[in-house]
Order: sequence, then structure tokens, then C-alpha cells
Amino acid sequence: MPPPLSRRRTLALGLALSATTSVAVVTLAPQSPVQAGRASSIDLETASIPQLRTLLDRRQVTSEQLTRAYLDRITLLNTDGPGLNAVRALNPQAVSEARELDRQARRGATRGPMYGIPVLVKDNIDVAGMPTTAGSIALQGSVPVGDAPLVTQLRASGAVILGKTNLSEFANFTTAGMPSGYSSLGGQVLNPYDASQTPSGSSSGSGVAAATGLAAVTVGTETSGSILSPAAANSLAAVKPTVGLISRTGVIPISATQDTAGPMTKTVYDSAALLSAMTGVDPQDPATAPSAPYVGTDYTRTLSTEALQGKRLGYVAPNPTAPNEQYVAALDALRAQGATLVPVTVAGVTAPGILSYEFKRDLNAYFDRLPPQRALDTLTEVVAFNQGQARLKFGQTLLVESEAIDLEDPATKATYQANRDLGLAQSRTAIDSVLTANNLDAIVSAQSTTGVGARAGYPTVIVPSGYGATNGRPTGLSFLGTAFDEADLLAYAYDYEQATMKRRPPSVINPTLFQCLAVATGPQASCAP
Repeated sequence: MPPPLSRRRTLALGLALSATTSVAVVTLAPQSPVQAGRASSIDLETASIPQLRTLLDRRQVTSEQLTRAYLDRITLLNTDGPGLNAVRALNPQAVSEARELDRQARRGATRGPMYGIPVLVKDNIDVAGMPTTAGSIALQGSVPVGDAPLVTQLRASGAVILGKTNLSEFANFTTAGMPSGYSSLGGQVLNPYDASQTPSGSSSGSGVAAATGLAAVTVGTETSGSILSPAAANSLAAVKPTVGLISRTGVIPISATQDTAGPMTKTVYDSAALLSAMTGVDPQDPATAPSAPYVGTDYTRTLSTEALQGKRLGYVAPNPTAPNEQYVAALDALRAQGATLVPVTVAGVTAPGILSYEFKRDLNAYFDRLPPQRALDTLTEVVAFNQGQARLKFGQTLLVESEAIDLEDPATKATYQANRDLGLAQSRTAIDSVLTANNLDAIVSAQSTTGVGARAGYPTVIVPSGYGATNGRPTGLSFLGTAFDEADLLAYAYDYEQATMKRRPPSVINPTLFQCLAVATGPQASCAP
């Protein structure tokens, strides 16, 4: 990792971090060579891809400048200041990669919305030249042979890989009862909306980094709730895609049946743009298929502020014992946008879980892809390494449980396969039957459908729906569909988002966490007596 960056450094070509007590703002001085005499500024805490795209296309800012600004903001908020601990490692080549993109842009090369945009990815995703650790001290020196295919896809779109985000260790499959956002290697991620509350997991670092503008957008992964839950906790728009929409090769796994990566962003448009850049067919991942209906989809083109007009949405009734005023208001907003709402019940899944069965098998398969000089070869070796490690302070009960399972045993394998197949059948029937019987376009909830959607491998799009009246904690509205419904779900979420504009940045909801920051120029904010 590069040495910490100074909060007070003024960036090249007139780019600086403008002083406020809560946010870092990219300010382009009028004398900047790329400014052509015009001043412009943008708040990195709230900046969206279209805003950044406009500045980049007009050459009012370069990708290198933008990358350096995000690196300084990471120092300001992640390393110093409130110490959010959302970013675990920085890509030492990020600035040079951004500089090369700028050279190509000057020669007329552009590749869509993501070109020149800095992205952080979760630290269970392979990036060439960087360790992929899943937050585990056992894997702190584990360097892959190259990029995961989804990272290759991002680079092909022109994205800058800024670095890796912290996470719940092994994507929250280390031990029962461990706090979300904690890892033995990375420590504890803090929720910027309320530091006393969980940032949620396992994509906690990606969630916090996106919420606080440590990168333009971030990538998380989910097995069961690990994108959607931190997105709700950090007031984000996000997509848990259909399993098979995005390659899982080069991603430290839990479950080949349920795992997927997905976008975590501040706006639905940004999620659509990032999702478009991440999708692709991978011959190494049989869940992806050349005949799938998503191939070549630009999800930004399906967004519409009239998408809800005339649609039929099933909704899970609010819990009468735990009133959720934000959810009730969200349902009213959907009706106001022209949707017909139908009360539905989505059945649960009675089949036993399969994660312990699949984890050892799939983790060992990941290890087999690593260079021959790797330090560890199997889950058995990880468990042995962890014995007596003080930083593994919550234990490793889930690792031990999975390590003890022998899928080579015929009886064990038969039980696993029966549970897997029953779980898929029950969860998919629970969703598809409700959609079909009620002639629905999607199902909405306040995250109560997260588990069944994950077990089915079906997509969910989440969008901010407001903040608790008494505690200011974020809430989200989920749109669940059947396989490869991402385009429609994103359109519905976008229509709702644009009609309500509920999202507020952390510095507005929780200003005291940011009040002592001192930044590059202007009056110094200090909490010293």
C-alpha cells in the first residue's frame, strides 16, 4: 500500500480539496490548464457518474486528478478523521493507470459512462498485483495470478481500480456472532450514519466507502444479504444480481449456488452503469451463459421516470408490531407514480442451508487457481493457521464446521444435493408463483425478501427510502424479480428514486462524525479546546 497521503496536499493542475467541516469538494482553480478559464467544483460525497462524466468529457478534470482527489479523501476519512476503516488497501498503480486513460482520452478513446471513473472493489475479488485476503490474516500475502474477470470487464470499460474495501472476514462466514464489518486483518468498519450501529455485512467496507464518497462507486458481493443489507444501512442504491449475470471466477467464495458480485452506489443510474460494465460471459464460470438474455445490455438505457406507470407490484405488508413509516410512505409514492399495489405473502424456505457444505469445496477450488508458491492450499490449512491468533478474537466456528464436512462421502453428498435442490425449488417457486398468480411485475418489501431472493439466485434492486424519525438511521426499499429481471427492476427503482429523492449523505444525517475535519484550503476546522 502507498504511504498515507497528506490531507493538506494541493493536487496538481489546480485540483484541491476545498475546506468544509464535513465534506471534501473537488475544486478546479480558474488558472488550471484544463479549465479554459472556467471554475468548477464538485462534492465527492455526493458526486454521481453523470456529474463526473460531464467534467471528464469537458476536460475540466482529468481521471488522474479525480483519482488523486479520491485518494486524499480516503486519507481524510478512512485513515485520519473519523477513521471509517472502509478501505483496506490501495492500488499502487491507480494514478498511473488513470494517467494512461487520460492519454487515451486525448487521442479520442472513450468507452462509455465508466471511462476514467475510480472504483473500489471488495477485498475478496482478485486484482492483479494486490493480495486478495477476504480480511483474513491467513491470506494477507495471497496474491492472485491476475484480475478476476469482473475486474477485467471494469478495466475494459475504462474504470480505474482504486483499491480494495474492508469486509466481514471471509464474507461473514468465519464464526457465529462476529460483528458485521470486522476482520482480523482489516479491523472494524464504522457506519458513517451512526457509528454505534452496524455497517452491516459482509460488504460493509464497500457500503461505507460508497456512502462517504471514497470512490465514485464500489463493488460488493453477496451470498445472502451481503450487498442489500449494507446498502440499506448506508443509504445506497445497489443491485444483488441474478446468479450468473456476473462472473464469480477470481472471487473468494462461500457458495457456488448463491454467490454473486454487484454494484453499490449512491444512485440507481450509477448502479445501472456499473452493472453494465461488470456483466459478461465467462467460460470458467458455468453459471454464465452466452445465450443468457442479459448479454450486451446497457442498463442505463432502460431507466425511465415513467417505468412504474401501469405496473402491478406485489408488496409485503408492513409489520404491525414494528411500524416502518418510511416503508408506508414508499408504498404511497409507488401508487402516486401509477403503480397498482397488491398485498402478497412470499413463503419462506424450509430446506436446510447449504453454505457449510459448499464453502470448503469452493474455497479449495479458489486456492487451486493461485500461483504455485501460495502459502496456503486448503481450508484445513487456514483453520490450522488461525489457531491461537489473537486478532481472530471471535473464533472460527463456521470455518471449523465446514472443514469437518466430507463431500466425498456418498451419504453426505446426497444430503447436500437434496438440500440444495429443494432450497432452489422452494425459493424459486415462492417468488415465481406469487408473480404469476397475481400477474405482477415485481415484489417490493422493506428487505423482508432478501433471504428468499438469495436462496433462489434471483435479483433484487434496493434504493434509499428515508431515515428513522427519531434515530436518523437509513431505510431501503427492495424490488425483487425473477431471473434476469435487472433491467425492469432498475427502471422501477429509478422511477421511485427520482420521484422521492430520499437519499441524504452521511454528513447531513450525522454531522458530528465529520465536524473536526481539517482539509486543504480555507479556515481550519478544529475541535481542540
